[in-house]
Amino acid sequence: MIIYYCAAAITLLIIICVAVIYHDTHNFVVRSYDLESDKIKGDMTFVLLSDLHGYKFGKNNEKLVDAITAINPDAILCAGDLFTADKHERPIKFEPGFELASRLSEKFPFYYGNGNHEYRLKIWTSAYGNFYDRYKSRLKKYGVVFLENESVEIKDKNIRITGLDLNMDYYRKVVKKEMEPGFLNRTLGGSSKKEFQILIAHNPQYFKEYAQWGADLTVSGHVHGGIVRIPGIGGVISPSISLFPKYDGGHFEIDKKHLVLSRGLGTHTIQVRMFNPCEVDVIRIHEAK
Repeated sequence: MIIYYCAAAITLLIIICVAVIYHDTHNFVVRSYDLESDKIKGDMTFVLLSDLHGYKFGKNNEKLVDAITAINPDAILCAGDLFTADKHERPIKFEPGFELASRLSEKFPFYYGNGNHEYRLKIWTSAYGNFYDRYKSRLKKYGVVFLENESVEIKDKNIRITGLDLNMDYYRKVVKKEMEPGFLNRTLGGSSKKEFQILIAHNPQYFKEYAQWGADLTVSGHVHGGIVRIPGIGGVISPSISLFPKYDGGHFEIDKKHLVLSRGLGTHTIQVRMFNPCEVDVIRIHEAK
C-alpha cells in the first residue's frame, strides 16, 4: 500500500512538473520596473525584449504584438537572440523574430543590440554566407536601429543608447573570461556623463564593468531566468553552465547604476522553463523632481 501511494505521489508530481513546464514555455508575463534620474527630461517608457529564439505566441506573434501595443511604449529595446544560430543546424528559424521586429518597428522606435546568436551568425560565414547582412538590411528598411558598438541619442529626452556587440570569448561556458580594464572604452568609446546612458549588453555577467564604464541603465538577457527557478532562491543554471547565477533576472543596482535583466521569451538547447514563465519587461524612467 505504501508503495502504491508513493508511486501515485511521484506520478502526480511528474504531471504537475510537465504542466508547469508546458505553461511556462508557452505563455509570457509582463513585469514592470520604475527608475528615477535627474538626467532625463520628462518620462520615458521602454519595452525590453530578449531571447525569443524563434518562439511564437499566437499566429505571427499576435499575442506579443497586441500586448506591447497595449503598453504603448515610447520605444523598444531589444537585447538580442531573436533567433537561434547553430553551426550544425540549418536553416535558421529567423522568421518569428523578424516578423516581431518588423511589425513593432512600424509602431515604435526599435533599438536592436546583438546577442551571442546574432554574433555567431555574423561570423559563421562559411556556413551561412551573408545571411546576417541580409537579415540586418531587411530590418533596417523597416526602421530598426542596429547598435553594434554604436550609439544613438534621443535628444529631447537627454538619453543616449549604446549597443555592445561582445565577441564569443565573453560567452565562454563554465570558466568566465575576465573583462580587462579599458575594454569597454576601447570598444564603445566613453560613456555620456551628461545624458542618461543606456547600454544594451546581452550578457549580464559583466554588470560591474558596465556600471564602471558609466551605464546608468544596462539592459540584458541571455540567462533565461536561470531556466528552472526555485522559489525563494532564484535561477538554477545559466547558459554558461553556472549554477545559481548571481544575475538571473530582475532589477539589480551597483552605486546607483541599474541593470534590468529580462528572463527572455524562449529557450534553446535545454527546452525547459519551470516556475519561470517567458516575459516582456516594461521600464519606466521618471524625471527626478
